[in-house]
Amino acid sequence: MASSSDPCSFSSFTKCVTKHLNVTYHVDFDSHVLRGKVALTVEVLEDRLSSLTLDTKDLKISKVTANGQEAQFAMGAKHSFMGTPLEITLPFDLSRGQQVIVEVSYQTSPNASALQWLTPEQTAGKKHPYLFSQCQATHCRSMVPCQDSPSVKHTYYAQVSVPKELVAVMSAVRDGHKADPQDSSRIIYRFRQPVPMPSYLIAIVAGALESREIGPRSRVWSEKEFVDSAAFEFSETETMLKTAEDLAGPYVWGQYDILVLPPSFPYGGMENPCLTFATPTLLAGDRSLSNVIAHEISHSWTGNLVTNKTWEHFWLNEGHTVYLERMIGRCMESEQFRQFKAMGGWKELQDSINTFGADNALTNLVPNLHEVNPDDAFSSVPYEKGFALLYHLEQLMGGPEVFMGFVKSYIQLFAYSSVTTEEWKNYLFTYFRDKVDILEKVDWNAWMNTPGMPPVKPQYDTTLADACIALCQRWVKAKDGDLGGFKEADVKILSSHQLIEFLSLLLQEEALPLGHVRKMQQVYKFNDCTNAEIRFRWLRLCVKSRSEEAVPLALKMATDQGRMKFTRPLFREVYNFDKYREETVRTFLAHRATMHPVTADLVAKDLKVDSNQSTSL
Repeated sequence: MASSSDPCSFSSFTKCVTKHLNVTYHVDFDSHVLRGKVALTVEVLEDRLSSLTLDTKDLKISKVTANGQEAQFAMGAKHSFMGTPLEITLPFDLSRGQQVIVEVSYQTSPNASALQWLTPEQTAGKKHPYLFSQCQATHCRSMVPCQDSPSVKHTYYAQVSVPKELVAVMSAVRDGHKADPQDSSRIIYRFRQPVPMPSYLIAIVAGALESREIGPRSRVWSEKEFVDSAAFEFSETETMLKTAEDLAGPYVWGQYDILVLPPSFPYGGMENPCLTFATPTLLAGDRSLSNVIAHEISHSWTGNLVTNKTWEHFWLNEGHTVYLERMIGRCMESEQFRQFKAMGGWKELQDSINTFGADNALTNLVPNLHEVNPDDAFSSVPYEKGFALLYHLEQLMGGPEVFMGFVKSYIQLFAYSSVTTEEWKNYLFTYFRDKVDILEKVDWNAWMNTPGMPPVKPQYDTTLADACIALCQRWVKAKDGDLGGFKEADVKILSSHQLIEFLSLLLQEEALPLGHVRKMQQVYKFNDCTNAEIRFRWLRLCVKSRSEEAVPLALKMATDQGRMKFTRPLFREVYNFDKYREETVRTFLAHRATMHPVTADLVAKDLKVDSNQSTSL
């Protein structure tokens, strides 16, 4: 059964905790498996410890030892999404405070949910295969037998053998490389991560990678086709890092590199320490989408340094990270810019709650995840409902400078540990002890444990939004005879952030008449736009207005890249256009094999496709 203190883990971390992992991998592109072993340094928390449990998922375990002695092991019952507990019986008893090195020899499954194996055809270069991992939330167990709970933090060391024409990188500091003594056609890359971190932040990539220096502690990595545009796009990284340090304290991870992944990567970014993963959909050519990097940089403090204890407290990671990201935007742009981004976030929250349903318990800020796959719970709720709570508290406590003082103090107090909402709230009351009477008037139950939109709608400065609102309303109210009044100049004065807001506002309205969206394309030429955030909203708007010419463009964007933020709503929008429902399912089934496993599973649920349904519709 799952651990009593983490509903998403089988591991026995109340009896013992992992302090260090030493991983050795042989990356086999022919079989699509990682072969190797992991040595876990485990500290005992109780007397007479004689057994322990690790999380695994679809792993083939061949041998287990404890301090070099063979240990008996058994696989428990397989769970639908949590995997299979690995029960290890130690050849000796241990006392509280002792450490034991448990070594597991194993190989991963070709279908490991953490790993995506790309054929050369699926890469930008088309010549070499590519491997990348995505362990959040509970997929590390398909790559490493471990205590796969964010409540457990450990350091790690790794050696990774790959074909010599490829490069391996990990969420750690590079520690050199050498020829593989077993095979002259391969190279072993070494990595060390001296800062304790949860298992979900272990990350591995192998591919035809190049890098460019973009700052004194930063490089961008990608296939050569993307590397120069990535270096341009993320050239403000050091400024963002310094701004974040001024706000939150020293950056403890040493290196801050960015890896631009192939298009199937399912997220905008992933905050793996020392090596942020980024989607190529950020490469807009004008640095306008680099706020995602500000978000991932912020995770170096909130998420990686101070971590949610279980996935039920995910808002502690994401709400604080959005808050920090927007404070970086405030420092680098303006307070009006921060307010503008917050308004956009409120609309994203409304979208998520509309999708889930306002009474769905997964829209609670602190949901109950007992027998719930955390991937199914993933949405903008922890990000934007979390931010809205922090912004509300900021207003109550005396403004951004005052509240940022609390956030910085919270990070310093809980650095290197994992926390619950209760611990966070207790510290909030301690820090603002002179304002407890105000805090006690906050409806905590409505914020934390009630589904739907927050109990308080923040008031934001609308300066940057006013032009977007005005243009949106012009289109909404326009009759057919008024369409001649729209000109290209309407949007020339708007920044890309404002264009995104304009389209977001239109998406919240009733569908525009088809003639309106055709006129909009004629004057604004949105079909030519390469900014993924703008293009995504534009295509949704067109399909919502039943534009048949937009359907192939929407399905193309849904399959050309695999970022779930874009792919899932685009598929859903076309699926809701009844005439194209079968074509939507056919398109998904034709591309399913090239999608990331998490994305494919969630799109299948969105489209009501059976997990075994074949491509032959």
